Amino acid sequence: MCKTKRRKTFHSVIYSFLILSIVSCGLKKEEQQMDQDDQQETGCVYEYGICVDSFDVTHYEIGRGQYLSSILTNLGFTATESEKIIEAVSPFYSPSRLQVGNSYAAITDSTSTVKYVVFEKSRTDYTVVDLTADTMNVYDYTKPVTLKREYAEGTITSSMWNAIIDTGAPALLALKLSDVYVWQIDFFDIKKGDSFRLMYDVAYIDDTTMVGISSIEGAVFTHQGKKYQAIPFQQDTIREFFDEDGNSLRKAFLKNPLDFFRITSKFSNSRFHPILKRSRPHHGVDYAAPTGTPVKTIGDGVVIERGFQRNGAGNFLKIKHNAAYTTTYMHLSRFAKGIEKGRTVKQGEVIAYVGSTGLSTGPHLDFRVHRNNQPVNPLTIESPPCLPVKPELMDSFMLVQNRVMFQLDSLRMAGQMFAHTTDSLTLIPSHS
Repeated sequence: MCKTKRRKTFHSVIYSFLILSIVSCGLKKEEQQMDQDDQQETGCVYEYGICVDSFDVTHYEIGRGQYLSSILTNLGFTATESEKIIEAVSPFYSPSRLQVGNSYAAITDSTSTVKYVVFEKSRTDYTVVDLTADTMNVYDYTKPVTLKREYAEGTITSSMWNAIIDTGAPALLALKLSDVYVWQIDFFDIKKGDSFRLMYDVAYIDDTTMVGISSIEGAVFTHQGKKYQAIPFQQDTIREFFDEDGNSLRKAFLKNPLDFFRITSKFSNSRFHPILKRSRPHHGVDYAAPTGTPVKTIGDGVVIERGFQRNGAGNFLKIKHNAAYTTTYMHLSRFAKGIEKGRTVKQGEVIAYVGSTGLSTGPHLDFRVHRNNQPVNPLTIESPPCLPVKPELMDSFMLVQNRVMFQLDSLRMAGQMFAHTTDSLTLIPSHS
């Protein structure tokens, strides 16, 4: 009796969730399917938004040494025709940016006359040259993208990367998740037994080809016994993640200026210098990494110095973040394009690349932080959180939080329920 009652309750929760998901996204799904339904009613087969029933479509791949002019010549266009097409296409598809391996297509009629030429700019974006009328028409076309809601959970035994792969989710999800929690958790210090569960939207074209992870739609990460919620919420037109109390997960500074590194020297008031052969203060942290590794600014700010010190820092940058904090990046191999004195930079922006210039025994980044002109340990600085949810929006945020947690719990139960019949659970996303 008791087992039956519990099972009914369990099933009712799952079925309620599925119904709510379908109802909440019904209008969205109808909008996404409208164009496809119209196409099915006409009986046409479409490629690149063109009804190709009466045409032949031939696909090609851009090879090394090919130019737009040679591609058009190979398709049968005269030099004059090619010149006109290149002139018309250039604002949409730069002839100097042809990517080896990208595709292009010729759509021809029954007489083998080219009526359309289509160039791939990305997996979803194309430029179409319409030659069906007397006047050439060039326009951009974007393949429809379908979002599918998916769920993953796992426990870390070696690394988060391996834990994500073990769930069957794309490896890229590990980077996406670390981006969400980069201000709360040092992912180079996660422990065995830490766990996560999250739901995320995957973007597909042609309903079967995955083009990437669109977004994380909610997560809970358990680190050393503490649970960290990540609730997506839009405030002042900006979508970011908040904890259960409405505090932003984004803080003023990133924990580290590199994605992949090994700390070889920590902040010290007396460190033996391997070149000078004497002890002196080392008010920074040395991050060993291969030459060319991207260096990111840990926070928004302005570049106040860019220079070179032959017998010291080598190539270096100094960034002022606010009235109190500045950061310095030393021994750089080169600076990122456009990084000059006076340039405003955004948190996480690549500003330079690891090198071994100046007094250096090998490629590494010497990273320093000053607060009120006094050196502070980059590994222990406290970073105040960004703005929390506004009081007048807290009711709306609580509704979103409750919905996200309900969906996460329901997806977990649904995944357990169907684990013996399916490897993963996919639901149509709700964007209400």
